[in-house]
Amino acid sequence: MPINSSFLQELKYKIDIEDIISSYVSLKKRGSTYVGLCPFHNEKTPSFTVYPETQSFYCFGCGAGGDTVGFIRKIENLDYVDAVKLLADRAGLEMPQDGFDDSVSKQRRKVLEANRAAAKYFHSVLMSEEGKAALEYLTGRGLSKKTINKFGLGFAPDGWHNLENELVKQGFSRFDLVQAGLIRKGEKGYYDFFRNRVMFPIIDVRGNVIAFGGRVMEPNKPNKYLNTNDTIVYKKTNELFSLNNAKDNSGGVLILCEGYMDVISMYQAGFTNAVGGCGTALTGEQVKLISRYANEVVLAYDADEAGQKAVQKALVLFKNADVKVRVPLLKYGKDPDEIIKNVGVDAFRGMLEGATNEIEYEIIKQRNNFNLNTTQGKIDFINEIIKALADTTPVEQDLYISRISEELGVEKRNIKTQLDDYVRKHSRAKRRSEYNSIVNESIRQSARLGFISESSSRKIKAEDRLIYLLIKYPDCSKLAADFDSSLLTEGFMQKVYLLIIRNIENAADNDLMSFSADLTGDEMGRLSGIIARGEPSTEPKAEFRDCLNVIINENDKIKTSVNNISDDDFRKMFDNK
Repeated sequence: MPINSSFLQELKYKIDIEDIISSYVSLKKRGSTYVGLCPFHNEKTPSFTVYPETQSFYCFGCGAGGDTVGFIRKIENLDYVDAVKLLADRAGLEMPQDGFDDSVSKQRRKVLEANRAAAKYFHSVLMSEEGKAALEYLTGRGLSKKTINKFGLGFAPDGWHNLENELVKQGFSRFDLVQAGLIRKGEKGYYDFFRNRVMFPIIDVRGNVIAFGGRVMEPNKPNKYLNTNDTIVYKKTNELFSLNNAKDNSGGVLILCEGYMDVISMYQAGFTNAVGGCGTALTGEQVKLISRYANEVVLAYDADEAGQKAVQKALVLFKNADVKVRVPLLKYGKDPDEIIKNVGVDAFRGMLEGATNEIEYEIIKQRNNFNLNTTQGKIDFINEIIKALADTTPVEQDLYISRISEELGVEKRNIKTQLDDYVRKHSRAKRRSEYNSIVNESIRQSARLGFISESSSRKIKAEDRLIYLLIKYPDCSKLAADFDSSLLTEGFMQKVYLLIIRNIENAADNDLMSFSADLTGDEMGRLSGIIARGEPSTEPKAEFRDCLNVIINENDKIKTSVNNISDDDFRKMFDNK
């Protein structure tokens, strides 16, 4: 294992999984366990379960699972050693100086150090004579020197090797700079990735500079923004610009903008809870991140057509998140930055305070799409609105139908009847689609388990049970002294079996933390599922012996090897299901 077992044992006794996870997820006690909405996929009904007895978690919805280290790795996007370090800091423990391999962790640190050095360099250039034009550009956009310093804005000079030469001089290797996305290697050698651009450092919630966005100063120039590609410390779909500032100023509400300048202008105007994307459209990962820091989000996207399309996509992504969504009607400018300049802070604040919920926003939008002075316009308007009302509560439906009935002069009961018909038809279609999806996925999984894994259903169940019994009743291992582990399904099952046997032979615990360094996140999820679904045994040794016999017998029955099945044959078998 990368970290010595005695330290992990001490760490295990110092931390409690419920305390750690409750800082990210709202948990409710249910018997001997805790449940909450999964932070790793969108859901309305809690399927995320924490097991204090085994110091583990498992989501019955998406299959995520593991120990406390695995949770931190997944939710903070850290490698194993850095996740252990984070937990050790929380527990007041010092990491051992030997007994662990932190090569990945060291590379992460080098990349973060290179990014920080690059940010300092870009800022120093901005404040020099060489950056005069860039500084005038930023102040011309209304930014004060204080704001420029607060966000660490900078300038990448127009040259192929300026940053490279500076950081190599500081002791960074070109390999480190490539890993950070600061330089690239072309046919003629290395060159700076960012050139002649105003620079926006992207800083994570722990204060690390993890990436950059670079903007050209010339209007109407293509590729207006250039952003760091994904690196060992940065994945653009998982981050939000200025969340490090907004998380402590949100009061449970975040304002989501499209661009860096919008966020910075809003911060300067007093809206310190503004965040923005990092050069991508809103993602599910960013929605989950928002839900960790806020229970309400205001979508202050651009007022143009592209911005309003982005609002629609965002509403879909937030639909299953435990976050209230409001949408302001922005006017007097195409984006928050321009609106604040045109009409001032107070007028813009009024737009945000008047932001409507999703249904109100849809009603206003559709009202502008149809001529409500005509019969056909009223019909088309009602047809669109009932789609929006279909997923709301009965009380909301009654209130909105009453308003629409009065506004259009249409009988309330007729609108209600049309809504009920729509809900009935689409509920059937939705159930049919969900059923077909479940059946197809079941067929797909059966095909894969049956042909790719070379395993029958009986063998799979026996293997899962065998693993559970070995972990819960280590004495069962004595019955497996002559068992050939190669009879187990290749991959995960053989790997976990051998790890368990190793721990038993070394008199080590078989709790989940003992597997965390050796298994991937998906493998930890699968092992957690085996444990979560397992039932205690009254005769574990007899049951273990039965599992061994099933595995041996079923292995003998398998006649066809996956190596003898072509892709076409597999597709035919799948199609025949």
